[in-house]
Amino acid sequence: MSVKLAVFDMDGTLIDSLPDLADCARQLLSSYSFPEVTDTEVRVMIGNGVAALVERLLASALRKGADVGSISPAEACERFMEFYTPRATRYSRLFPGTEETLKTMRAQGWRLAVCTNKPEVAALAILERFGLFELFSCVGGGDSFPARKPDPVHLLGTIKKADGTPEQSVMIGDMSPDLIAARSAGCRSLFAAWGYGGPELAEMADMQVADMHDVPKAAEQLLAGSV
Repeated sequence: MSVKLAVFDMDGTLIDSLPDLADCARQLLSSYSFPEVTDTEVRVMIGNGVAALVERLLASALRKGADVGSISPAEACERFMEFYTPRATRYSRLFPGTEETLKTMRAQGWRLAVCTNKPEVAALAILERFGLFELFSCVGGGDSFPARKPDPVHLLGTIKKADGTPEQSVMIGDMSPDLIAARSAGCRSLFAAWGYGGPELAEMADMQVADMHDVPKAAEQLLAGSV
């Protein structure tokens, strides 16, 4: 019988990374003398990787009257990562119950993986910083495979890397790319209601969980087919 695999998104699911992402977003915009953004504005920009975040930041600056025409998106992404990589966990925190839940699932026989649109190196460094690295079998970053969420190639690649199967896997995430990838990959999904996604996204998942502590029981129910 194949292993039970729980695949977690990172930003908005394991980690409240909004404070650091928003702070670096303001650094990036300031470096171009563009108008600032608030944490609230950045919150809805998270979920599709650095390139999408930077694209949305530049679009926001354009709406506020900035001349972004001469800015290279690729160069802006590189600049953002220069700001973000050394201090990705300065203000970020684990969501309540994260470490306890992950250890509980490991004790219950679950294998754990991360599937995030963050670059793999950044994701690994963050897990190391929070003392979670040893709990995970693998990390599938946004640059680990030919495609990233919501493309199922990303999630399927992560599942394979963890020696799991889609049928025995549950994707836990807070944004539509997580839930779309799960549906397309043929695995079950839990909507992390404590994250950055709106409540309407619960309809895209097999089940909603309100708290990290609810994940082990809900994931077991999904694989047992009792939901």
